[in-house]
Amino acid sequence: MLLVAVATIEGALAQPAPTPIEELLLENTELIQESSRRTIEPAIAAIADSGLEGADVVLQRWEARDLFVRESDGRFFLAERGDDRDTYNLFHVVTKEPMGTAGRREVDQIKPNSGIRALIAAALVKFQLTNPDPAVRRGALEALLREPSAEQLDPLRAALGRENDPFLKGAMERAERLLTVRFEEDEAKRVEAIESFAGDLSVEARATLNPLLNTTLKVSKEGPDEDENVARVLTPGSENLSFDAAYDLLVRRDLAPRIINAAARDAALVEHIENGMVAGVPVASLDTREARDAAYSRLEEQGAVTQTQTEDEIADLIASFTFYEVYSEPEAITGAVLGTIAAINRSVAGYGFLDIALDALSLASIYFLAAIGLAITFGVMGVINMAHGEFIMMGAYTGYVVQQFIPNYTASLVVALPLAFLVTFAAGVLLERLVIRWLYHRPLETLLATFGVSIALQQLAKNIFGTQARPLTAPDWLGGALVINDVVAISYIRIAIFVLAIIFLVLLLFILNHTRLGLEVRSVRQNPRMASSMGINPDRINMLTFGLGSGIAGIAGVAIGLFAKVTSDLGSGYIVQSFMTVVVGGVGNIWGTLAGATLIGFLQKGIEWFNPSNTLAAQTYMIIFIIIFIQFRPKGIFALKGRAAEA
Repeated sequence: MLLVAVATIEGALAQPAPTPIEELLLENTELIQESSRRTIEPAIAAIADSGLEGADVVLQRWEARDLFVRESDGRFFLAERGDDRDTYNLFHVVTKEPMGTAGRREVDQIKPNSGIRALIAAALVKFQLTNPDPAVRRGALEALLREPSAEQLDPLRAALGRENDPFLKGAMERAERLLTVRFEEDEAKRVEAIESFAGDLSVEARATLNPLLNTTLKVSKEGPDEDENVARVLTPGSENLSFDAAYDLLVRRDLAPRIINAAARDAALVEHIENGMVAGVPVASLDTREARDAAYSRLEEQGAVTQTQTEDEIADLIASFTFYEVYSEPEAITGAVLGTIAAINRSVAGYGFLDIALDALSLASIYFLAAIGLAITFGVMGVINMAHGEFIMMGAYTGYVVQQFIPNYTASLVVALPLAFLVTFAAGVLLERLVIRWLYHRPLETLLATFGVSIALQQLAKNIFGTQARPLTAPDWLGGALVINDVVAISYIRIAIFVLAIIFLVLLLFILNHTRLGLEVRSVRQNPRMASSMGINPDRINMLTFGLGSGIAGIAGVAIGLFAKVTSDLGSGYIVQSFMTVVVGGVGNIWGTLAGATLIGFLQKGIEWFNPSNTLAAQTYMIIFIIIFIQFRPKGIFALKGRAAEA
């Protein structure tokens, strides 16, 4: 022990004079050691506002409980246990330079409680918001918004005046308005800050404004005071305030006696039994509710028990009071909040409509992709192909198989799209050669035959891939969503499908209107006999047309599989909508298919908006609407004219 004491004295004599930041700590030693939230603020403010080098480092180490104080002279150090458990190695609070040693009992660790650490954290914001590193300033701003406090408002305003980064300056200005709404003492500034959020759709804005409309339920015989900011007057018995809740409030305010239930009355009767009698009534006769209530009434008359309240008395007592809710904030604040929230709700409604429109446009592009192949086979050839959905399924499974061999999702997608076209094109040609070519101009037989093919293809897929859904994973660049604001967002996959639908629309229009194949297809559609006499082989054109429609369905399957479950019955979910799209738009017309897909997509989303919890009902209503629509316009939106319509 003697050696330790000698070493300690020698270490103290060898230490340099305190630096300015250490001198400031020495001046506040008693406050820091006391570690009381009520008295510590002057010490924290003195360090934070000192402008001394290392002030922020000292605050950080104080918050982290790394500071130790030497009892002999009140000087602060960083400390680590030495090889001898009875000694500490001391270091400078800022530079960590060695400062000698001290005995275990000669130094005390400063352990600020959670309240003091919160004050220190608020003080550190001043340094972090002015840090030269933009990342540090951004992180400090995010931390400030996670746990805002009144102490952070002034440092934030000071940092805002020195911020040069445009992005950070805008974020700081917004954070300053959020804190002003909550913590500013000047009512006019709060109102100005509140009104600045009119139309702001962010969650932070609404989370800041809504608590300002918190109310307290009050009751009074005379009604609200003139200085109270009344939110609304409540009527007992309404959905906002039941009779029981109103009476309970009166009881809690000592304005009404507590209701005595039957069990409490019976217990009181037991307490007042004397010589086998209760209020002169034999106990043996109290075998009914009416008899016990009568005995209790006698005790009431004698003043032995608390009087009960009848329903009429309770109703009259409640009616004699006024029940109302009072805002916790003054009228100017609540008025500004209500106006701002009304503006926000109008913006939310407007952007909500835009969000539904984008969803509808996305759904329309999916229906267009699924139906455009059917528009070619059904519209041009007049073939009712119930196996069209299975070509969509085949395309999705083709994408899945490609990803098993090409793990790079972008590369696999590039390979899967043309490969799905080739696979389903070949399958379509095979179906046309083996089945459909023998059933032209026999629609019922074609429908039954392709329906059987549909069932067979579904079972074949189950035998090969099983019944579990298979993943068709989108590349990373298709992950996430394009977020316009907190209300409107659309996934990148749906944007990609929309772009793909536009590409196919342009491509098909080009093929049908500017290529020899398109000319031959249109010739065969309008007059097969005349086309044949001109050297065109209608049989070959029908085969290629059916293959083209099937190949496009395969590409649609890859696109749909990126967001839907790839199963054997994937296509069955789109076959009905595909036929409706073609029929509503106009058979054999590409523009009609686009119009039909748009109409059905917007119609379905519109119905779902009115009844969001029941998508099946939405589809039912949509089918009913389509049936009614066809009654008035049986040839669709874009009806064919001339010889094509007569064919």
